Amino acid sequence: MAELERVDKWLWAMRVFKTRSIATDACKKGRVTMGGVAVKPSKMIKVGDVVDVKKPPVTYSFKVLKLANNRLGARLVPEYLENITPASQYEILEMAKISGFVDRRKGLGRPTKRESRELSRFTESTYADDFYLDFEDYDDEDLADDYEEESSSL
Repeated sequence: MAELERVDKWLWAMRVFKTRSIATDACKKGRVTMGGVAVKPSKMIKVGDVVDVKKPPVTYSFKVLKLANNRLGARLVPEYLENITPASQYEILEMAKISGFVDRRKGLGRPTKRESRELSRFTESTYADDFYLDFEDYDDEDLADDYEEESSSL
């Protein structure tokens, strides 16, 4: 067991991230912090450090209890880290789960199944054929006569 370990490797070993490359990317993007400061993937951590991980919409906080070189089984993880995430963060997560995709603005992202069906019905030719729009054909002369009548009444 080492006294120091890379933060990206430790997060992967503790099953915070599925792969080490995802853990490395999270560090590079500033989603992993220690003491409020973003850390590089190569930052060495030691026992007692607190690591904050932003996984939107929640910021998780973990206290390092032990270091491990290799990925652990899920049952062993509680021996190596302590989850000190505040309850308020879990409330935010619960609210996000409840709201689902309700907050998605129109036009952003992929259409829902319902929107797809409505769009396909709208673009079908049979839908457009259901309406009979009878527009009267106006000649340019008729429009000119109407314009003259309106201007003379003013």
